[in-house]
Amino acid sequence: MSKNLIKRIITSIILLCLLFFINFSHQLIFISSILLIGFLICYEGKNIFSKLISLHSKKKKTHNLNFKFLILNMICFFYVFFIFCNFTIKIYTIEGSLYFLYLISICIFTDIGGYAFGKFIGGKKLTKISPNKTIAGAIGSFFFSLIPLILYSNLNYINLEFDLRHIFFALTISLISQLGDLFISFFKRKVKIKDTGNILPGHGGILDRLDGIVFALPFSYFLLGFFK
Repeated sequence: MSKNLIKRIITSIILLCLLFFINFSHQLIFISSILLIGFLICYEGKNIFSKLISLHSKKKKTHNLNFKFLILNMICFFYVFFIFCNFTIKIYTIEGSLYFLYLISICIFTDIGGYAFGKFIGGKKLTKISPNKTIAGAIGSFFFSLIPLILYSNLNYINLEFDLRHIFFALTISLISQLGDLFISFFKRKVKIKDTGNILPGHGGILDRLDGIVFALPFSYFLLGFFK
């Protein structure tokens, strides 16, 4: 077992413990944690935009680079705090900690399914944006995204049934999570970096772990009115 894999496993266990602590603790701790995550995402986004502007300036001389950098950061800040953080907190306060954990679980199992199917089945590449992504991995992501629904519907933790409506909801969240992953991968490929940061040993940055969740959670907020 490689050292990097050991780091990934240890970091994953710590992150899961933190997730449960934040999710089932006082509401103030949850809100503070989400806002802290928002600041870290903006910081990593700033570094990516800085590299993007730097590469763009080397290719051709352009004016107003500082202005473009400012605009990109403002867009990032607006999305992270007014969309991601805002709707994440709303889901938590309205739907409760168990349902919030269910939504996060869909995204986590989407990642696990993509990794497992991509690793053990392989096959044709999904897109040039992320060379490690395969069609088999995408299919695995959809299959695995249904595991939380199966568990929750059988254990009666929340009011969920394994029916067509909730299946479609889980698959839609999985799709958004995968698209979010590809979106962040597109920027990483543009600036030629492997990770968005190094705060998480074996994983990279916050965005490397939350790339799908950052987009899936806000989207799920708007879907809840149709599928709950």
